[in-house]
Amino acid sequence: MPTATCILTTKDFTILEIMRDRSLGSDDPLAPILKTKLETATVVFRDDVPVNVATLSSRVTFSLDGRDPDTRILSHDRVNSPGLFLPITTSRGLALLGLAEGEDMAFTSHEGRQERIVLEKVQYQPEAARRERQAIAGLTAPARREPMLRLIRGAVHDRPRLAPADPNGFDDPGPSAA
Repeated sequence: MPTATCILTTKDFTILEIMRDRSLGSDDPLAPILKTKLETATVVFRDDVPVNVATLSSRVTFSLDGRDPDTRILSHDRVNSPGLFLPITTSRGLALLGLAEGEDMAFTSHEGRQERIVLEKVQYQPEAARRERQAIAGLTAPARREPMLRLIRGAVHDRPRLAPADPNGFDDPGPSAA
């Protein structure tokens, strides 16, 4: 399986930077994962993140060490719904963040065991859903009744009219006109 390339939204990258700054030190089990993610990340705007990349609040299906797949929602912090969410404050949740479908990442768990996690499928990604809603809204938006371009009279219409030429073709009034 391919080695992970990390793609993070600007928001996710900022959250990981804050987590790194608040980490307990080099003995923190999240420190090496955070370091890897932040050093290898390709940071993109939320409108540019591919739909197959795990972002915060994405519902993902993954497998751990080749076991049966599991589906969870990547969350920012521990939530009171065990089994539904996978916080990025855990090694597994953090390892999944930024992976694309089919990618894997090896890490050392907080128990000291080497684990390999594979992102099998991104079932839902909030950024992709947002783009889809905007596209639908753009297609179903009511037709505009007011004109898209509004003309404003400018200097062309306000400039003085030119004096007609003399019947003899001489139009220079001479020095007295100055």
